Amino acid sequence: MLDSPSDDGLEILRAKLDSIDMRFLEELRARIDTCVEIAHYKRENDVGMMQPHRIRIVQERAARFGDEHGISQDFLRRLYDLIIEETCRVEDVVIGAAP
Repeated sequence: MLDSPSDDGLEILRAKLDSIDMRFLEELRARIDTCVEIAHYKRENDVGMMQPHRIRIVQERAARFGDEHGISQDFLRRLYDLIIEETCRVEDVVIGAAP
């Protein structure tokens, strides 16, 4: 009878992945928190919420990162589209809120 492979190695790798996911989510939360700070600044200084040039800079930086690290640029573009969509929603709420 063949010995079944130990799940210990897989569990260690999954624990490592879980740790990375938690750090990723914490950084995402920190990014959104910073966008809230930016929204307050925009509201207080009468700066428009939508900044297309800034979105382009973020997207281009993500594309370069993908190119340098072998990650699909299309994937990163779609990921940032979602992140930017959420941060715009949050900024919209903050900017539209009464001071």
